[in-house]
Amino acid sequence: MMKSSIRRRVLLLALLPATLLALSLGYFFTLSRITDLDQALRARGMAIVRHLAPACEYGAFSGNNQILQRLADSALAEPDVNAVYIMDRNGRILASNSLKLGRRANFRAVDMPVAGQANKAAVIARSDSLFFRMPIRQTEVQVDDYAFTSTPASIAQSRNALPLGYVAIELSRSATMERQNAVLRSAALLTIAALIATALLALRLGRDITVPIMKLASAVDKIGKGNLDVRVQLDGNDDELRILENGINCMVSKLHRAHDNLQEQVLQATAKLSYQASHDMLTGLINRREFEARLERALSSAQHQDREHALCYMDLDQFKIVNDSCGHVAGDELLRQLTLHLQQEVRERDTLARLGGDEFGLLLENCPQDKALELAETMRKTVQDFRFNVGEKSFMVGVSIGIVVINHESDNVVSLLTAADAACYAAKDHGRNRIHLYQMQDSELAKRRGEMQWVNRIHLAIAENRLQLYFQQIKPLQNTEQEGLHVELLLRMIDENGQCILPMAFIPAAERYHLMPMLDRWVMENSFRLCESYIAPDIGKLQTWAINLSGASLCDAGFVQYLKTHLKANPVLARTLCIEITETAAITNLGAANMFIKELKLLGCRFALDDFGSGLSSLNYLKNLNVDYLKIDGAFVKDMVDDAIDLAMVEAINKIGHQMGLLTIAEFVDSERVLLKLKEIGVDFVQGNWIHKPEHAEVLCKP
Repeated sequence: MMKSSIRRRVLLLALLPATLLALSLGYFFTLSRITDLDQALRARGMAIVRHLAPACEYGAFSGNNQILQRLADSALAEPDVNAVYIMDRNGRILASNSLKLGRRANFRAVDMPVAGQANKAAVIARSDSLFFRMPIRQTEVQVDDYAFTSTPASIAQSRNALPLGYVAIELSRSATMERQNAVLRSAALLTIAALIATALLALRLGRDITVPIMKLASAVDKIGKGNLDVRVQLDGNDDELRILENGINCMVSKLHRAHDNLQEQVLQATAKLSYQASHDMLTGLINRREFEARLERALSSAQHQDREHALCYMDLDQFKIVNDSCGHVAGDELLRQLTLHLQQEVRERDTLARLGGDEFGLLLENCPQDKALELAETMRKTVQDFRFNVGEKSFMVGVSIGIVVINHESDNVVSLLTAADAACYAAKDHGRNRIHLYQMQDSELAKRRGEMQWVNRIHLAIAENRLQLYFQQIKPLQNTEQEGLHVELLLRMIDENGQCILPMAFIPAAERYHLMPMLDRWVMENSFRLCESYIAPDIGKLQTWAINLSGASLCDAGFVQYLKTHLKANPVLARTLCIEITETAAITNLGAANMFIKELKLLGCRFALDDFGSGLSSLNYLKNLNVDYLKIDGAFVKDMVDDAIDLAMVEAINKIGHQMGLLTIAEFVDSERVLLKLKEIGVDFVQGNWIHKPEHAEVLCKP
């Protein structure tokens, strides 16, 4: 398309002006020549009649027709003269001659002059001839003794007088027309020759211009399609085209080198991406995705070729201490160094992978159970003997390993990883830094599988809005004049069949699998919504509302910021809110708990230390926690009437709390006997099913 377009344009630019010029010149010169021939014929005819008319004066005047006939015959001898007529003033023919018979009869077609035109010459054009008419005038002369002259007056008078007659001749136009046709033919031939010559020159010019352009265009087109081996070779020595040739060839050479470099970089990048897609960038081990692919292949060989393999799931112990005390950079360096030690113990056909964080996977191919336990023990000892030094500090870490045998009875990759993970956690629960072999009948693993099932059920309950808030009253035991309600908001789950599930059924799973921040956020958001919509307008009805927070939420900066922002915007809610933190959570996250309590107390919140007495160092940590209430662990309260040790524990906790200026709350009050004993001891508040059975939170909203 480009080739024909350029050639057409060049030819058009070359031919069109030359063609128009040639045609214009040919037309102009041909028309001039034809006009000249026609005017020459007219001039010759006019000259003949002008000479003939005076010569006929005597014959017309004297009536000598013989003289007139001789004059007519002599005029007929002139070239192109077809007929000669000499007439009197009335149009009667006095003498005539014609080259064709019957010409005399045609003379009537010649128009006679009208009045006022009698003394004027006239030319009458016909298609094949021209008629010339000239009056025969009578010349008046005056003769005197001295001269023969014609005066101007006599000349003017003779011109105005009626002529003696007329001379008319007919000139044939055939010869002139033949010459005109010859001129037209010559002009046409010359024009055609000129056009042909112009076309040849245009074609040559077009070829000289377009052929190099076509070569350049073709080369650029091939280059655009990726053919970088193209080189342009142009004929001729035109400087401009040579510049283009050299420029394109130089450009292609550079593109070729750039393309080769880019290809090499692409190959390197592809290899790098492929490596990154299948390897962990920190340790250089394969990642979880590649490990699962290899595990899938091993499972397939076990199912179809009756081979036996083993899967080890390894989780480092005490790794968090290194991260918390020395930072993540130190933790990453520990993982790198430990990986080098572990790789030295792995067989060539086995696969060691980093599954995430401080978790590793080991696939032992063609390895029976006994050999797998032996290799796992080697890995455990390697980790146990490893020492990580940071400055003057030295750290020891351990590893808990869960092992699953892969054979023809194995189900799928997901179930294998789940079982290995459960076995690993069982090893942690049994004291860490040990190995646990997965067995289908293992009760510990059965409990673990049950907890893992709760993870999905918790997510579904939140997604399907099947979590609900209940409340239980906390009543004063010593000061019965307290105004308003003191309640604890409790979490409940409605299962798929509409049954209410107590927290102790799913909270352990939520704690183990790090779902507590999500549940705490749900409880807090819905508690705020409840209090803002129904309780806050009648705040006198509710004196204190308490909620439980997990240790994980105490360390969640996002959750803490959310809580502070909302309470700052709602100071009434802050003054009535009491946050309960379990003793275990407070001790585990003592620094975070102290900071959390300090910041929220500035907003007016109160705090209760829940399940107090269950820890081994409760009294020691109590001195460092700025709380308002002590909630005595219900394990001591429920049997205190019949168990002297439980009674002594309750009395001691209550006394210590009062000594520190704290209010005490006894949980699990299930009988009047327990209630009376607590009143006798001096406990400030009581809570339990005998005092008030939990109700749906909507009851608080009723008038």
